Amino acid sequence: MSISNYTELKTAVENWLDRDDLTSRVPEFIALAEVRINRLLRSRSVEERAYTSTVAGQEYYSLPTDFLEARNIQLNTNPVTRLLYRTPQQMDREYPSATRGQPYAYTIIGNELQLKPIPASVYQLEISYFLKLDPLSDSNATNWIITNSPDLLLYGSLIEAEAFLVNDPRVPLWKGAFDEAMAILNSQEEKGRYSGSHLEIRTGTGNP
Repeated sequence: MSISNYTELKTAVENWLDRDDLTSRVPEFIALAEVRINRLLRSRSVEERAYTSTVAGQEYYSLPTDFLEARNIQLNTNPVTRLLYRTPQQMDREYPSATRGQPYAYTIIGNELQLKPIPASVYQLEISYFLKLDPLSDSNATNWIITNSPDLLLYGSLIEAEAFLVNDPRVPLWKGAFDEAMAILNSQEEKGRYSGSHLEIRTGTGNP
């Protein structure tokens, strides 16, 4: 059968498990599989950009609600200023005072972005990041993964049923299939990112 939406995925997981006592657990298996996939998937298709403007004297800014991991954070100045990541401890050591100016470093604390030096004026802040996929549900029947890689969701859901499948010989096969599907998807996306270009050796000045 095809797997193109949440209902079809639940049916497929039930069929593959071949157990009539786990039907009520299948949505949990799928939700846990999505958590696993979010941790491992690093694809162009789950990248996003968000923009905000700094406020003079404001040090902390809310991250996007679907933020998972930063790829690049910059100020859209001329030229662009790419901010350097620092741990919270490094931020405190390198910027111990409330000095204001153009930010050059950032760290992440909870769901907030901290900038140092504290912005002295308005700058456009651009955040490139990996986002968390919208979870599947009866009201959200499709997302990028189920459209492009339904096998990943299927095998991931079967793996999450492992606790109920004592000594089931199928589990290692499902794990292997999941790992292979994830590796292929990440590899395809990486090739797509750089396709049509060639590598260059650049000097310290940034010129070929």
